[in-house]
Amino acid sequence: MPVRRVVPNLHSEHPARNGEFYGLLGFEEVMNHGWIMTLASPSNPTAQVSVMTEDATAPVHPDLSVEVDDVDAVYEAVRKNGAEIVHPLRDEEWGVRRFFVRDPDGRVVNVLSHR
Repeated sequence: MPVRRVVPNLHSEHPARNGEFYGLLGFEEVMNHGWIMTLASPSNPTAQVSVMTEDATAPVHPDLSVEVDDVDAVYEAVRKNGAEIVHPLRDEEWGVRRFFVRDPDGRVVNVLSHR
C-alpha cells in the first residue's frame, strides 16, 4: 500500500492570508475549493500544505491527509484493526475517494486516493 504524499491540513479563518504567508516560503496555490486551498512547491509538487476553514462534506476537520494508491485496501486494514472510522469511505465530487480515521493520539487522518 504505497503512500503517494502526506499533507498537513491547517485550520484557518483566513486562508488567503495563509496563502500569502506560505507564498513567502515558496509555495504556490494548486487547488482552491473555497473552503480548502492547497499550496505546493513548484520544484517538488508533493511538498504541500492545505489551509481550510472547514471540511465541506465531513463532520470534522482532518489534521492531515495521506494519499495512498489503494484507499479501499487501507480502509479494510484499519477497519479490521479496530481503528475508529470518523468519516465513512465515500467518493467525493472533486475526484477523490476518501475516509477519515482517528490515530492513537486522537488526530484525524484523511486517507484518500484520486479516482
